[in-house]
Amino acid sequence: MKEKILVTGGAGYIGSHTTVELQNAGYEVVIVDNLSNSNANVIDGIEKITGIRPAFEQADCIDLEAMKRIFDTYSGIKGIIHFAASKAVGESVYKPLLYYRNNLVSLINLLELMPVYNVEGIVFSSSCTVYGQPEILPVTESAPIQPALSPYGNSKQINEEIIRDTIHSGVSCKSIILRYFNPIGAHPSAEIGELPNGVPQNLIPFLTQTAIGIRKELSVFGNDYNTPDGSCIRDYINVIDLSRAHVVAIERILENKSNAQLEYFNLGTGNGLSVLELINAFEKATQVKVPYKIVGRREGDIEQIWANPGYANEVLGWKAVESIEDTLRSSWKWQLKLREKGIM
Repeated sequence: MKEKILVTGGAGYIGSHTTVELQNAGYEVVIVDNLSNSNANVIDGIEKITGIRPAFEQADCIDLEAMKRIFDTYSGIKGIIHFAASKAVGESVYKPLLYYRNNLVSLINLLELMPVYNVEGIVFSSSCTVYGQPEILPVTESAPIQPALSPYGNSKQINEEIIRDTIHSGVSCKSIILRYFNPIGAHPSAEIGELPNGVPQNLIPFLTQTAIGIRKELSVFGNDYNTPDGSCIRDYINVIDLSRAHVVAIERILENKSNAQLEYFNLGTGNGLSVLELINAFEKATQVKVPYKIVGRREGDIEQIWANPGYANEVLGWKAVESIEDTLRSSWKWQLKLREKGIM
């Protein structure tokens, strides 16, 4: 068994898939999650896939005393992968204080505790939103950080600054900041996938819920952007590909593969798809129609963005390999599994 890794937000969408990949790579995983946007049943799904049940603690990362207890209980944690955060762009515009409290305090608590418990490094879940609306596409890691268009995006920018300043202060830990684009898809087993509580804030779960009849229609926010079909363009990356990048990143830290204490990587496919193109791709991949309507633009949305993943490909030795068709079929398989279970 390799080192012990703390995965915050590990019952969530990306966290659960990353836990699977960590376990497959031989790591011991401890999950902490407050279940504000996830479900404890996800732990069962992880166990069904890997045959290993990760340790799970229901706690909030903004609760410093609770986090101390977790580090005391699970001694020897060597690395942290930090997902726990509020993450909906639209919601953040209307609930900015919730986003700043959750997203900033949770990281500050972890960074305070890392030297106390001899944690060697942290992989931080950041976002392409830190680039705002880029002037040059595709986006490289050297692209300037633009003013954030939402409190969510701003919280990611501030978190990156907090990590940078903490490492600059002389602490011994390392950090890799992963700026990812738009994660979609589900595990091919359909044992875990994206299942937000309440009305989905992300495109794919709303799309699949519409396709299966739970939602009346999908809202496409704007068709008057300066793009070929007028809808926003994003770089959609399979969640399994994304999860594997986190395993590579934590290995890079723990095995001292770099002399740098702080590194940044873009995680994407290098291809941009518009919302309307994605709907069309889903319909072709699944043979299922998706009712949708064009509505007004949504505050905080970026017009178009996709990654240049060349640096991550070269330095990390990682590459997104899953096709958009297989990715969308996995999302639909997950939705059908939820219906079969009577969940949704």
